[in-house]
Amino acid sequence: MSERKYFGTDGVRGEVGTPPITPDFVMRLGHATGRLLREQHQGGGRLSVLIGKDTRISGYMLEAALEAGLSAAGVDTVLTGPLPTPAIAYLTRALRLQAGLVISASHNPFADNGIKFFNGDGDKISDAAELGIEAQFDLGLRCVGSAELGKAKRLNDAAGRYIEFCKRAFPSELTLRGLKIVVDSAHGAAYHVAPAVFHELGAEVISIGASPDGLNINRGVGATHPHYVSEAVRKHEASVGIALDGDGDRLLMVDAQGRCYDGDQLVYIIAAHRAALGELGAASDAGRGVVGTQMTNFGLERAFAERGIPFARAKVGDRYVLEVLREKRWLLGGENSGHILCLDRHSTGDAIIAALEVLRVLVQRGVSLGEAAAEVTLLPQKLINVRIDKSSAWAEKPQLKTTLADWERRLAGHGRILLRPSGTEPFVRVMVEAEDEALAARGAEAIAAAVAA
Repeated sequence: MSERKYFGTDGVRGEVGTPPITPDFVMRLGHATGRLLREQHQGGGRLSVLIGKDTRISGYMLEAALEAGLSAAGVDTVLTGPLPTPAIAYLTRALRLQAGLVISASHNPFADNGIKFFNGDGDKISDAAELGIEAQFDLGLRCVGSAELGKAKRLNDAAGRYIEFCKRAFPSELTLRGLKIVVDSAHGAAYHVAPAVFHELGAEVISIGASPDGLNINRGVGATHPHYVSEAVRKHEASVGIALDGDGDRLLMVDAQGRCYDGDQLVYIIAAHRAALGELGAASDAGRGVVGTQMTNFGLERAFAERGIPFARAKVGDRYVLEVLREKRWLLGGENSGHILCLDRHSTGDAIIAALEVLRVLVQRGVSLGEAAAEVTLLPQKLINVRIDKSSAWAEKPQLKTTLADWERRLAGHGRILLRPSGTEPFVRVMVEAEDEALAARGAEAIAAAVAA
């Protein structure tokens, strides 16, 4: 498959004002998307695309650019305003639209932004679809006639529709009554929906990180800054804390003592409970196994093996987790970064729905978050970023091969090594896991030195 020029791990992303995140580029990107959609849907009738965004100030500018590009291609747009990425996936499918676009840079600072893409089924688009958009982009902007131009309208009840969708994912016979929950929305897209979901299911909610001003998204709050929700949980003597990232697809949770739990631990809590109910495991007719990524902790893989739960790894990125889930017809997967997919609940990773899945476990089992997470032990992990010349054949260095072979022998069955070139920066990420923290550090440092040599 050809190399993509503009698309990265999840759409197009960068610093606002610097290519590719400029108004002219984004307008042409919208136009290219619209032209591809028209080629794919030649059965007549008008085509419509849903556009959502997070709370970055640049969202206004990029929304207008996307709308203009799609209109020039003869495609209508439906605008939701600030709404979590998974909400756009859901509404695109529910409204029978041809695609959904999200203007967001997820957990990045406010000065960055990007465009994420969903197809009409609410799935992240494929590599082939991204290449198709890029091919249209290179043909230039050709505006349709005035009578064919796309129209735009707003979906005024978008937030309410999504809140009800999330609530339906929680068993109707259960309630969150009796739980005090701190919800940190990272001053992002979920600020007006996440607190409402948990409150309407019965919880006492303390809402933090819910005052966006266009500049403060992810700043010292949310899933990338867990100390903020930890402090709030202890201050308010809450049962649990829930931290989302700026676009609401990444989850971190905190127990009553303020201890943080990442995506690997939360996936384990959900998987172990489903296995106990006969919904997951080698003998299960539905669910069967769990998909992680190359970055998933080896301790999680061992814990699944002990429980007889099949496990598979995908490339880093929630859309690659989704691809493997679809191939295997499994339902549960995720990343340690906090992207968690429950395909019996939603077609994409959704932090609110993942949090509800964890809360379902706590309510049905009558245990705390700390007690549920104590059943899995993650291995110490050391990650080092090594700057490289992207044109160099670093992987072929004899010294690196020798060092890798040595450490693979040392860690056999008791740890793991991963070398992964960054998709966006001139780095190789060297990651070593071992049962001993000092051993993991020594291994990572030795391999990193060999990569750099």
